Amino acid sequence: MGQIPDMMRAIIAEGSGGPEVLKVVQRPVPRPGDGEILVRVKAAGVNRPDVIQRQGGYPPPPGAPDILGLEIAGEVVAAGPSAGRFSVGQPVMALVPGGGYADYAVVHESNALPVPPGLSNEEAGAIPETYFTVWTNVFDRGHLQAGETFLVHGGTSGIGTTAIQLAKAFGATVIATAGSQEKCDACLRLGADVAINYRTQDFVAAVKEATGGRGADLILDMVGGDYIPRNYEAAAQDGRIVQIAFLQSPKVEVDFRRLMVKRLTHTGSTLRPRSPAEKAVIARALEDKVWPLLAQGRCRPVMDSTFAFEDVAKAHARMDGGEHIGKIVLSL
Repeated sequence: MGQIPDMMRAIIAEGSGGPEVLKVVQRPVPRPGDGEILVRVKAAGVNRPDVIQRQGGYPPPPGAPDILGLEIAGEVVAAGPSAGRFSVGQPVMALVPGGGYADYAVVHESNALPVPPGLSNEEAGAIPETYFTVWTNVFDRGHLQAGETFLVHGGTSGIGTTAIQLAKAFGATVIATAGSQEKCDACLRLGADVAINYRTQDFVAAVKEATGGRGADLILDMVGGDYIPRNYEAAAQDGRIVQIAFLQSPKVEVDFRRLMVKRLTHTGSTLRPRSPAEKAVIARALEDKVWPLLAQGRCRPVMDSTFAFEDVAKAHARMDGGEHIGKIVLSL
């Protein structure tokens, strides 16, 4: 493995709790297995699942390291047996099941993608988790079509800012919810047709007003709780709701008559536990349909802030505070 060291810096959570439980430790540099590449990490995105793992609510899937981090950007430094898609020295970004907050990370080559020209390391490190999530849920499971109305909750989150841009790029009318006028303005700048301040407006009434009483064809929800019955009210006839997270409770009392009368579809998914082969299918769709948009500048990760690797606690505190607009990234 040439000049690759035996040990590296990595970030783990010692116990569970607030950002203060995050510690920089020394760990052996992982070795790439069959079909895997070793990446020298230059940037790692900070995501809500990292926070939930830090708090003790999202353990790594079997086989994944306890090192935090689900998305990386960097340079290929070694390849395992049968891995031939990328050459040593090539810039890549990748979705990993864990291990992203480290100097080096291994990933199956099918879950890595080339970095489009014009993107910084930090921007590239802000893409995989959100773009994989949005593609599989909005377009694969949600079947968003041009001309439909799409409602995304949490419009200024990493997921939200990505969903707004991609939905607009593929011809949808976009309605976003956010928690302040500043955040609503940010949604509109990204291309949302309507932005609803959920603290001062009833999003159900606002969606009905914006759609002439029809409702949204597709709703992407990461809130749960009392948003679930309200989403049923805000959805159009034959509408679809895709659940990807629960900022509120995952348990709620719902009157399913609304689902029956409107012929709604309520589905959901998680990304992290999926196999490399399943994630590879998403990666190929992104490379085919979305990477040209990135190269043309028609969509781009919205960057909130970048923190040095050793300032990971500050990065998590920024996310915990909920004031961020777009992505938070660690720079190595």
